[in-house]
Amino acid sequence: MNDAVRRVVDGRFRLEARLGGGGMGLVWRATDLVLRREVAVKEVRPSDPDLAEYDPEAAHHLRQRVLREARALARLDHPGVVTIHHIVDEGDGTYPWIVMELVPGGSLADRLAEGPMDPARAARLGLGVLSALRAAHDAGIQHRDVKPANVLLRPDGRPVLTDFGIAAIREATALTATGSLIGTPDYMAPERVSGQSGGPASDLWSLGMMLYTAVEGHHPLRRGTTLATLAAVLSEDIPPPAHAGPLTGLLVRLLDRDPSARPTAQAVERLLTEAAEGQHRPTTTSYRLQPPAPLPATTVPDAPVRRQRRWPAVVLPGAGVALAGVLAWNFLPLRGDTGTAGPSATPTPSVSASAESGSLLTPQGIKTALAAIEEKTGRDRFGSIGVYPDYVTAEVMVNGSDTKTESYTYRPGQGAKEGVIKRNIFPNSTPFTTDGFAWDKVPALFAEADRKLNVPEPELRYLLVSAPNKVFDTPVTFNAYLSDAYGGSGHLVADSQGKITKLYPAAN
Repeated sequence: MNDAVRRVVDGRFRLEARLGGGGMGLVWRATDLVLRREVAVKEVRPSDPDLAEYDPEAAHHLRQRVLREARALARLDHPGVVTIHHIVDEGDGTYPWIVMELVPGGSLADRLAEGPMDPARAARLGLGVLSALRAAHDAGIQHRDVKPANVLLRPDGRPVLTDFGIAAIREATALTATGSLIGTPDYMAPERVSGQSGGPASDLWSLGMMLYTAVEGHHPLRRGTTLATLAAVLSEDIPPPAHAGPLTGLLVRLLDRDPSARPTAQAVERLLTEAAEGQHRPTTTSYRLQPPAPLPATTVPDAPVRRQRRWPAVVLPGAGVALAGVLAWNFLPLRGDTGTAGPSATPTPSVSASAESGSLLTPQGIKTALAAIEEKTGRDRFGSIGVYPDYVTAEVMVNGSDTKTESYTYRPGQGAKEGVIKRNIFPNSTPFTTDGFAWDKVPALFAEADRKLNVPEPELRYLLVSAPNKVFDTPVTFNAYLSDAYGGSGHLVADSQGKITKLYPAAN
């Protein structure tokens, strides 16, 4: 933008350069011509530019909501929340411009592109972000889009949240006009992806996912497409963090798909403070009464030398609201093992050790476990099944219901036991039986996974069986996963007869 065409907003703020943008508008570096200082100016606008034309009531509601949120934030005085200096409102038929402080240190996304953070540093950053979230929550404002790109860093490294509250306008557009889901799917809490408004606990999920990404150097649920990412957020297992150290237990609890089971903000602050100060308490069972789903709570020891991975900050495009709320959530109980790998076509030492001790990731092991669960429950219909080397878990359908499930876990020597989680599968997901499943193809699936998923030294492998879905016309699927000590993870998808349909290799 040269001097001849530079736009001046409200006769005062001269736009100098575009800093970024997303589904809800553009952000510019600008000069305040009155005070002669640099500022950031957000041009707020809906993802559909024709919204005002075909749904003027929705456009009016959107504008009013943005103004209400921006005014509330302007009264919020907190060092971790970007300061709003001015609101430019040109009346109905237009959308506001938000004038904010310019934070010059770049974003957390820029920092993480250089490599992961150590747990203590991530904990200190998390404390700053949490403090900002709590201040806003106390003011009745939710962020709804906590992610690395929305955490700016001051020159001294202190975090500052931006786009705070502005993301609340997502609902005003997503439900009225375009049918699009605005936001960043890989950091949205499952309940928000499924169409619920969520609450402060949803922002805490996003904080947990951001910290997981910061210490591991990769996002555990990001996939190649928006649909695949949304499906992963709703239903796929989150690999145990390998480099979280004292943050491990907190991340497990924050990434519980049940919002009511996540820790309070006060508890999160205490645990982050302990991690930041190096007060790592031994892992306890204090949160085992509400096990996270589907995250297995295994603490994998840090590798002696951490491999540095570069990863770009990715903002995924909007996805249809029809998707939200129709993918099944798979329940997986708390893990008690150390992530030993199962059998493979090319054994590594850890794989061989597991094979010698007897893995359930075999046709006979799976059949034995499911037979025990069916004998215990008297039922043979499932919402999902998860198979690990030393246990099998299943969502068993309640008699007479196509939606309600109860969790059961089988372990050798212990038999099948009922878990504490009872939940509904999502609408448009169909219960299934395992009649005719080609369990004998499971070893071949993992052999193919070893060859093609780009995880040369897997420390964890498991199989998830997902329910059919009416919306996407997908059948029941086998999903074979590999994960290594550095957070690398890949999986393949096959039908119930073992025919591979999709491959998702780990990133290089």
